[in-house]
Amino acid sequence: MQQALQQAKIAQEQQEVPVGAVIVHEGQIIGQGFNCPITSHDPTAHAEIQAIRHACTQLKNYRLPEGSTLYVTLEPCTQCVGALIHARIGKVIFAAHEPRAGSLVSARQLLAQGFYNHYFDFVGGCREEESRLLLKQFFKLRRSIKK
Repeated sequence: MQQALQQAKIAQEQQEVPVGAVIVHEGQIIGQGFNCPITSHDPTAHAEIQAIRHACTQLKNYRLPEGSTLYVTLEPCTQCVGALIHARIGKVIFAAHEPRAGSLVSARQLLAQGFYNHYFDFVGGCREEESRLLLKQFFKLRRSIKK
């Protein structure tokens, strides 16, 4: 999760919402990414999507290796849960819960629907305070600039 937090800080430096993600397989980081929809002009450029793209490009495969784990600083949204299903992630460990858009446990529980062709394990709350503080500081600064 430390590496995911580092990715989130890169996003923050670029005035993007500070969310970072890394994908690990057999103890090695195979993909990483940070939120960059604003700078990339791409609404799909969430940290999870960037990490999936990075890993799959390096592996030259549209699927992740069995047993891959995603570490992400914020609970994934609907788009990202869908991408993780298609990429065949094995497990997701997220830091902060996302009450408005979180799609694993908070706003929606997509995997509980029972109609997907792939499911993955997930757990939330790993270094939650650190991630939440990063997000809180970002939005506080952003609101003060807009005044």
